[in-house]
Amino acid sequence: MSIQSGTGTRWGYAVAVWGVLFAIPSFLWATGGTFGARSTVAPELVQLAQDRVPWFLAVLWVTGFLKLFGAVIGIGLTRLRGRLTGRALVFCGGGAAVLLIWHGGLFVVHGILVETGATPVDPALVALTRWYLYLWGPWFIAGGLAFAAATAHYLRHHPDPRPARIRATLGAAGALLLSLASTATGIG
Repeated sequence: MSIQSGTGTRWGYAVAVWGVLFAIPSFLWATGGTFGARSTVAPELVQLAQDRVPWFLAVLWVTGFLKLFGAVIGIGLTRLRGRLTGRALVFCGGGAAVLLIWHGGLFVVHGILVETGATPVDPALVALTRWYLYLWGPWFIAGGLAFAAATAHYLRHHPDPRPARIRATLGAAGALLLSLASTATGIG
């Protein structure tokens, strides 16, 4: 079943483009390239990639494929799907929106705190902090907002919106709990 095309479906395609573009650095760094990494990513992570540390390379490959999976979710949100697929789409869409906005928001807030002098940082890392403030944080937030808009558009056209909204809310709540747990433990 088709969703009325227009601005709403464009959000799903925006998610797809965002996911593909975001996957490229992960795959590039996993295959040994460091283009863009030296100035925009934490030095410890660049070193792990350069040293070809197996677990870190696996993380890069997995995150690259997860970003491509996000692109597939975005495309899926442009058309109404069957019951099981639709449930998975709104669950993942709601979760991705919260996870990305939260993660990007942390980068932006930390960058603002560093820029205003409220949080001290090693002077060698000030330039890197600006990359997270002005590039990575907004990039994550933009992806999260695109996921939120695509999911909302999908829900507006869903024939049975109440259960679909519940699934999207569960995905969002799960992502928020995961984000809070990873932040509290220092993993994320």
